[in-house]
Amino acid sequence: GLSICFRSPAYGLENISLYCVDTYKKMVCIRQATVDDLISMQNANLWCLPENYQMKYYFYHVLSWPQLLHVAEDFNGQIVGYVLAKMEEDAEIPHGHITSLAVLRTHRKLGLATKLMTAAQKAMVQVFDAEYVSLHVRKSNRAALHLYTKTLNYEIHDIEAKYYADDEDAYDMRKELQPEAAARRKKAGKGGKGEEKKEEEEKIGAEDKLTKSEDTTTQSSQGSTAEGIEVASEEKNIEITDLD
Repeated sequence: GLSICFRSPAYGLENISLYCVDTYKKMVCIRQATVDDLISMQNANLWCLPENYQMKYYFYHVLSWPQLLHVAEDFNGQIVGYVLAKMEEDAEIPHGHITSLAVLRTHRKLGLATKLMTAAQKAMVQVFDAEYVSLHVRKSNRAALHLYTKTLNYEIHDIEAKYYADDEDAYDMRKELQPEAAARRKKAGKGGKGEEKKEEEEKIGAEDKLTKSEDTTTQSSQGSTAEGIEVASEEKNIEITDLD
């Protein structure tokens, strides 16, 4: 059994239980991560996943997007799970990315991964107005695929060939966080730089057509003038002949 609560110092909700199911007096809190949690997060990563990161990468995340990092902490203060997330920089459409997700084997099958992902996704929308979130997962990781597709409603967007260090392919997965915003953007025809580029190309094409039309008119005018000069010259020659 498990008792789960959420705490978020960033939003002034510390020590306020948002969700709690009490069974075996065992408590796990989902809260925003701090710098003090980074070593424990790295340890959980080393225990659970083959994709590992240097400590500076964790610092980069917590200093850049502190609202997106969350941990699962048990009643002893041990970090038993985490989610490492970020916003994609310089993106045409604001969207987040799940860098890493892990839960210790002793605390799996308790819904912690879902709670961690939900917390990160909610912060992406509330803080950064993200329209969607993406992630990569190994094609062979069937448990993770089931979590993402069946529980969290992610969809496969693409396949990244040899994405991982051992050359295994990855599924590029995405989930819409604000479907209504995406629908409005598509309806308004604002598809980012690609749409602007298309409009610019159409404008240039119209200008080229106008230039060509003007050139044709000019050439036609010049041709008529030349013909008039030749006719006048011939008439002049005739007149001179007649005078002779």
